[in-house]
Amino acid sequence: MPPSHFDTSLVWFRRDLRDTDHAALYYALSRSKRVYCAFVFDTDILAPLLRNGIRQDRRIEFIRDSLAELDRSLRRDGGGLIVLHDSAARAIPPLAARLGAQAVFANTDYEPGAVARDEKVAESLQRDGILFFSSKDQAIFDKDEVLSQAGKPFSVFTPYKNAWMARLAGAGGDFFLRAYPVEKYRAALAAPPADAAYALPSLESLGFAPSNLHELKIPTGMSGADTLFEDFLGRIGAYGTARDYPAVKGPSYLSVHLRFGTISIRTLARTALQAMHAGHGGTGAATWLSELAWRDFYFMILHHHPRVATRAFKPEYDAIEWENGRQAQDDFAAWREGRTGYPLVDAAMLQINRTGYMHNRLRMVVASFLSKDLGLDWRWGEQYFAAHLNDFDLAANNGGWQWASSSGCDAQPYFRIFNPVTQSEKFDPEGKFIRRYLPQLAGLPDKRIHAPWTATPDELRQAGLALGKDYPLPIVDHALARERTLQRYAVVKQAGKAPQEAA
Repeated sequence: MPPSHFDTSLVWFRRDLRDTDHAALYYALSRSKRVYCAFVFDTDILAPLLRNGIRQDRRIEFIRDSLAELDRSLRRDGGGLIVLHDSAARAIPPLAARLGAQAVFANTDYEPGAVARDEKVAESLQRDGILFFSSKDQAIFDKDEVLSQAGKPFSVFTPYKNAWMARLAGAGGDFFLRAYPVEKYRAALAAPPADAAYALPSLESLGFAPSNLHELKIPTGMSGADTLFEDFLGRIGAYGTARDYPAVKGPSYLSVHLRFGTISIRTLARTALQAMHAGHGGTGAATWLSELAWRDFYFMILHHHPRVATRAFKPEYDAIEWENGRQAQDDFAAWREGRTGYPLVDAAMLQINRTGYMHNRLRMVVASFLSKDLGLDWRWGEQYFAAHLNDFDLAANNGGWQWASSSGCDAQPYFRIFNPVTQSEKFDPEGKFIRRYLPQLAGLPDKRIHAPWTATPDELRQAGLALGKDYPLPIVDHALARERTLQRYAVVKQAGKAPQEAA
């Protein structure tokens, strides 16, 4: 805990774009006479996007819109945001010195690059005699707060979740869900210096052009998060089953808001727990709380095993020889562009390409298809998601891809391979989701839309569909691909560390 009093402090916002129930802001305001607030559009993050020719990125626009709302909210109480466009590691220390801050407060980030950045900033601040404090804010429990009885980090989710829930239910567990009472101390907020360089930059001055964020009507900022959360609470009871069907309004759609911290994880977990105890949340509230625990689990894994950012959690899986060469590149392009010939896979890829969102069930389906039907390195897909998902979070994205490819902690066994047709028949039985993104298949009967190549010539004619012209034939035979995958993963069995096959 930081010392009891500072004359001037600086709060450095990152992925926590709200001014309520905010750990770093609370600690700064409650221990300082004067608190400035800052955000940095980090060129270390933005420059690579621009170098790769990316000029439209919904995430940049989402951040900017959310910052505008945050700035307005802070100004209502005499504060406001200092916004810089620079390398954060280079810009924060001189900003703190110019403001006369004795301390910089921020919330903990678990990504390896962010950890290295924060260490660099802390060292630079220390040379100027300025303290740096980092607070847990984006997780309920992190790092070493949930350990096994042997005092070791968990590598399997279910026992982790049981321990996670036990901590919440135990003595003092409610402390971890309490909101930080920022409101009591807002009088300490300080207005930004009158310097045009500190104003919120335009999207164009950052090097970006408007995306289709507003066309998609994606709510931004704290108000957007509150609107989505209120809507979800009316249907949380059905979440346990509705979440699996991409054509149904089942998810909370809050993932991008959790990613950028426009709503507090404590608010979400506390509300879910209250719904469970009150009995009006059904099994849905418990299932949703479990999903929030998965989020903490992946943060914990990344903290203890930062190597997973580039390598398999299970080292023996790094010995797998993935497909390579021209055919592999062609298959990857077909996967990216929604041209695999498997409608559910293709519709899911068109969804992410057009909206930056993909339903969670479909994330598992397309990831399994990439690694186990096409035999491509899971890291290719992970990187594609990282570039296109509005809610991209390294820990969760990496964990999900390693789960699907069986290389991660508590992953599905390598011999479990999603069948894209049966997944489609089960979770989009009437083909509503497929028809939304693949209108050329709309005329097919429900029983054929999951596998158009099984349609009769008469059914194809009535649907006005020419396979190979209007929609591609499958680029791979699932049954044959499954056999190749089992052979490919044989190296894992040879290592003697693979899970036992079950009947």
